[in-house]
Amino acid sequence: MNINYFSIVIPIYNEEENINILYNEIKKELLNFTEYEIIFINDGSTDGSKNILKSLEKYKDTKIVQHQLNLGQSQSLLSGISSSKYETIVTLDGDGQNDPKDIIKLIKLFFSDKNLELVGGLRLRRKDSLVKVISSQIANFVRSRLLKDNCLDTGCGLKVFNKKIFLLFPFFDGIHRFLPALFNGFGYKTKFIEVNHRKRMRGISKYGTLKRLLFGIKDIIRVKKIIKKKK
Repeated sequence: MNINYFSIVIPIYNEEENINILYNEIKKELLNFTEYEIIFINDGSTDGSKNILKSLEKYKDTKIVQHQLNLGQSQSLLSGISSSKYETIVTLDGDGQNDPKDIIKLIKLFFSDKNLELVGGLRLRRKDSLVKVISSQIANFVRSRLLKDNCLDTGCGLKVFNKKIFLLFPFFDGIHRFLPALFNGFGYKTKFIEVNHRKRMRGISKYGTLKRLLFGIKDIIRVKKIIKKKK
């Protein structure tokens, strides 16, 4: 595999203040990389995100996927990954909290070991509210104990993985939080390293903490069944 070939997939929902800043950061960090594409998925935004994204379509390395309705982060990732042209996928959140500088660190690790199929970021020093951090820690503890995915932070949006393997998994809403468990459960090699996590400077969080907790147990049971069936 060539380290210069990968698709960056970024879900966007009402992030008009962050899009151009994030885009310019990514371009700056990847100046030495010649073959990649950036795919933004507009997930039914109701602010000015759609128009800002349309203005980026003029760049040959940038692709925009439009959802007319808000379908959620998992469906957005599926739409972006399905439309990608490269076999290595890089994902990160559109709120600017993932640091584009870490993309290089993750892809270099990914391509350094031909047996690696997923590399994920670990936000060990999160810049979120106390409620969000604690609820995430509880969810990660329960999930890791039940699924044994060897991942301390499955919710980190910054990941690098094999596209073909991802598309083999049965899709469900919430799958983006269980990629480490699915890759590991299907017998693929995974690795996780610390990445920078930045404070949200613009906009507000779009995903409810309570909702994630309520649906978490249901999704854990679903994932256990998927892995058991595979085995």
